[in-house]
Amino acid sequence: MADSNFIDYVKILCRSGKGGAGSRHFHRAKYVPKGGPDGGDGGRGGHIILRGNSHMWTLLPLRYRRHIFAENGESGGAGRSFGKDGADVVVDVPCGTVVFDAETGEYLCEVTDDGQQVKLLRGGRGGLGNWHFKSATNRTPRYAQPGEPAIERSVILELKLLADVGLVGLPNAGKSTLLSAVSAARPKIADYPFTTMEPQLGIVEWRGNATFVMADIPGIIEGASEGRGLGLRFLRHIERNAVLLFMVPADADDIKAEYEMLVNEVVQFNPQLADKPRVLAVSKCDMLDEELMSEIEPTLPEGVPRVFISAVTGQGIQVLKDLLWKEINDERNVISEPITHRPLDIRHRVQEEDEFIFEPEPQTIEEDEEDFDWDDEEGDWEYESTLDDDND
Repeated sequence: MADSNFIDYVKILCRSGKGGAGSRHFHRAKYVPKGGPDGGDGGRGGHIILRGNSHMWTLLPLRYRRHIFAENGESGGAGRSFGKDGADVVVDVPCGTVVFDAETGEYLCEVTDDGQQVKLLRGGRGGLGNWHFKSATNRTPRYAQPGEPAIERSVILELKLLADVGLVGLPNAGKSTLLSAVSAARPKIADYPFTTMEPQLGIVEWRGNATFVMADIPGIIEGASEGRGLGLRFLRHIERNAVLLFMVPADADDIKAEYEMLVNEVVQFNPQLADKPRVLAVSKCDMLDEELMSEIEPTLPEGVPRVFISAVTGQGIQVLKDLLWKEINDERNVISEPITHRPLDIRHRVQEEDEFIFEPEPQTIEEDEEDFDWDDEEGDWEYESTLDDDND
């Protein structure tokens, strides 16, 4: 995966802009001896915004952009001159990107549509100038609010491919061969396990120029939920699929046991996938005759649509397409509730990304903030006066 351009997991450090401090200026003019306070408000800090981009298919650009900092708001000035707002930072991500907190693994947000914008981190509000605090009993307020502090957070971005059908099977089950037979995709095909090292997408044509998208993921083996093989890392790409196509080769020792093992590994990754529609395809059936197929039929799991196929000879391919199209468009399979994204845990993380060390730039505290403390309970700035009453 180190040499691949397909990056579906990246850890970045984000920091929104802090708000500018309000001004404590007083109006000064030759013929206006007591002009009063006229300090302007500080500008808002910049936001961190994620935007879906249908022309992107990988998180590769963010792999070399580990620090994303928005601009700080400028301080207010004299004459009620407001400070300039900090520029927002808009980060383009592929559709299907999910964001988690890197420290806790908590799900934060997701971007699924082209052009959709999600505000990841809010910029700090600018502080109020001293002209806001003047009153009949306080004619000369010598204080103003500092801006709100910036929000800094380390986040993990996961890409989950958007497809209609997801292929699930052991290595060398014939998933890549099937994808190359039913679409224009050309995945790597070889006679050794784990040939597919990254997910592949293919557009499958059906009757009447209708199409649906099929996703091929690297094979999983028994114990993948415990880290064996490639683990469960790539199962994130089938969470959004409408139908799961389980592929078991005809020369397997026990087709039913292998199918149940695959289902168990999928459910270990995300229990919500247990309710997703399934189809069983017995591959490599060019090695079987009608008699052997009739003997295998009663041993297959019950309640699951099944079909015997051979991607090499084309046997059962059209039947499989018809079955998948029917399952995709079945009203019972329409997703009525949003997908529940499981929190990240140690099994779902990528070690080399989690060990990435950030060295953020040190922040400096403006002098205008020395008389204020942020009150977490009240959610506002608390003023601590350091001026003598006689100076008022």
